Amino acid sequence: MVLNSTFDAGDDCICLKSGKDEEGRKRGMPTENIIVKGCTVYNGHGGFVVGSEMSGGVRNVLVQDCQFVGTGNGLRFKSCRGRGGVVENIYIRGISMANIEDAAVTFDMYYGKHDPNEVVPPVDETTPIFRKIEINDVSCRGAKEGLHFRGLPEMPIQDVHLSNINIIADSNPQFEYCKNVWIY
Repeated sequence: MVLNSTFDAGDDCICLKSGKDEEGRKRGMPTENIIVKGCTVYNGHGGFVVGSEMSGGVRNVLVQDCQFVGTGNGLRFKSCRGRGGVVENIYIRGISMANIEDAAVTFDMYYGKHDPNEVVPPVDETTPIFRKIEINDVSCRGAKEGLHFRGLPEMPIQDVHLSNINIIADSNPQFEYCKNVWIY
């Protein structure tokens, strides 16, 4: 548990990882059963982050009643081909953000690696998966982007439910390679 803590890290502040690439997949130990509650985050690449080293998987996480002020991103999920791993059963509630430099909520499965001339590979153990994520009661007063979701053509971001989301941002939401993303 991470409770009632303050972070000012200059990098990803509250960040869950579980190994990188083949070594992480072989070890196969997910980061799981985590509670983050009542935290305040300043000056970091992301307030709450999963990845990019998440090859062993991340599951069963609750993030609740946190505040992110002046971070690069608010809620950030990142990975890329070659990592593998499953990120699932993530529950986020009651997040307040202000002055976010980039995206309030971002999923990027091309983290650090995007080739516009890519050949889409078959799905295998090196394909990362983001699915079964609920994000509720989020407010953001000022961000460059509100929602930016970028999955892979062979593995879309799946089953993300967003409800009671109030984001003031400079650009419209962007969704690329997503399946069953619901905004209520």
